[in-house]
Amino acid sequence: MFDKIRSWRVIQFYGPLSAVIVLLLMAFQADAQSNNEVTTDPATNVSVQYEKNHVVLISLDGFRHDYIELHAAKNLARIAKAGVRSTSLTPVYPANTFPNHISIVTGLLPINHGIIDNRFYAKSRPDNQGGYAKYSMGKAKGDSSWITALPLWHLAEFQGHKAATFFWPESDARIAGALPTYLYHYSKYADYQQRIDQIVQWLRLPETSRPLFVAGYFSLTDTVGHDEGPTSSVTKEAVDKVDELIGQLYDRLNTLPIKVDLVIVSDHGMTTLNDSHNVMVESLDIPDYFTINNSGALVRLYAHSEVSPKLIENEASRLNALANGQFKVLSTAERNKRQIPYNERTGDIIIEILPPGRFRSEEDIHVSKGGHGYLNTLSDMGGLFVASGPSFQKGKTLPAFSNLEIYPALAEIMGLELLTPIDGEIDVLRQGLQ
Repeated sequence: MFDKIRSWRVIQFYGPLSAVIVLLLMAFQADAQSNNEVTTDPATNVSVQYEKNHVVLISLDGFRHDYIELHAAKNLARIAKAGVRSTSLTPVYPANTFPNHISIVTGLLPINHGIIDNRFYAKSRPDNQGGYAKYSMGKAKGDSSWITALPLWHLAEFQGHKAATFFWPESDARIAGALPTYLYHYSKYADYQQRIDQIVQWLRLPETSRPLFVAGYFSLTDTVGHDEGPTSSVTKEAVDKVDELIGQLYDRLNTLPIKVDLVIVSDHGMTTLNDSHNVMVESLDIPDYFTINNSGALVRLYAHSEVSPKLIENEASRLNALANGQFKVLSTAERNKRQIPYNERTGDIIIEILPPGRFRSEEDIHVSKGGHGYLNTLSDMGGLFVASGPSFQKGKTLPAFSNLEIYPALAEIMGLELLTPIDGEIDVLRQGLQ
């Protein structure tokens, strides 16, 4: 039988076609591994069968760490009381949706998994108009080379298990030619109750068809938080709705005859904005030999190929002099501290603003009352972590920890071997595990 191929770099090296062959070989030699695995107890030399715990990972986009109290989310409070909660979940920088969702399911910093923001340019990919190719949310569905990482659903699938995703960002990207066994392509209009029903249905499948890992995504609290602000009554209604759904999911999972851990996270928090602190990008008079990418909390400038390092340095100095305390141009040391050093995707110049300010452009029509994407260590950027199930202690509150801890922790819970180096380590979260 073929030796098990453990290195993700093998897949990357041999390309998409060979990757499919590699995956088939891996699946073929997996000895029909099921969710029940036989191992040998080294103390007694007796074979023991144990059941790996299933994991349901749910993301509530934009659900701030304190929404449980602020908006009286009684079901999430009930689940936290029965399991583990952190005071906050620290996102990666910047505190935006796509880089954080990919970090949660890969254990990698954005600089290493490739999705460094919701939108960005890649200087290594010139387009036909003399500019650069642009990534935008969901684009990896058509070109998975934007992502350079091994997500949790593949970690499970490559070790003989099935996985399922319901709208997790970029889970329909065909990485190494592979997809989760079960998935739904994103639609913002999909019924929320359908998502709960489908997750439970997947876990009711016979063992040979049942996914070990399931990921789900709910965008409602982020959408409303942007429109109305984090403290509004409308945002409370959105929190009430997702809280009811999560409570229902938790109760239904507890009726299943299998071991399931429910892990509820958010990608980032939400903060209140104030229009009087906004900075118009046009007022910065950025030269036309830069391509501008504005994400609200950050402006990235990508110098065109003919621009010298000296010109880039001069422009950074000019913008610094123009800032007048409204924003800052990140130095090399500041970029490194935020773990977003220069590469061909991150931009030659990064301009950062703090809340309640926002970078806006003249073509922007919609004015948000809430926002994120700022420095990830700001309190309002902190997200949610609540987990309950056989792998977690009961009634445990943990201090804030990085969302990079989630990947290795869930891999351990599911009995999966890490196949690639990652940036996250189980540190604080270890205190909440059984």
